[in-house]
Amino acid sequence: MKLFLKGERCHSDKCAIEKRNVPPGQHGKDRRPKIAGYGLQLREKQKARRAYGLLEVQFRNLFEKASKMKGITGEQLLGMLERRLDNVIYRMGLGTSRAQCRQIVRHGHVQVNGRKVNIPSYLVKLNDVVEVREKSRKNQSILAARDATAHAPCPNWLDVDRENLKGRVTGYPKREELVQIQLNEQLVVELYSK
Repeated sequence: MKLFLKGERCHSDKCAIEKRNVPPGQHGKDRRPKIAGYGLQLREKQKARRAYGLLEVQFRNLFEKASKMKGITGEQLLGMLERRLDNVIYRMGLGTSRAQCRQIVRHGHVQVNGRKVNIPSYLVKLNDVVEVREKSRKNQSILAARDATAHAPCPNWLDVDRENLKGRVTGYPKREELVQIQLNEQLVVELYSK
């Protein structure tokens, strides 16, 4: 399944899923094992982990926080994944992949509410202003990524000004808006609830 891990490459003909969608090896195209139960749950969890670029411990900690919150655990988990600072930068279109956005944050190019934040897992809150720092506004990789992602729509919970490299969180992400990755969060909840 296409997880858009390689940025612009996933939107072109060079995407590995488009070129060859079979398991590796001599007999890859001959058989594909049937997966049920635990295998399905594990696959959904791994899909979510890899799409957002998290380690197992980070993902488990987010699940624990989501399970203690009010509401549906799966939707809370997806909401927290979407509100991570590296993902917000990705959704604003300032990077072509989440890995690139994580590096942008890690290198100190981003500030939240006027303060430099270099922690990709920082959870943005309602009415937070996320912007590229003044010193980094001429960074070629950020400007190139902004131009490359000009066609991508912004989510409804973000108010983005691409020219000024700035965005504001106007709401919390809803499950209906997260359509880029086909993910069944209920299977992840079932896996961790064992």
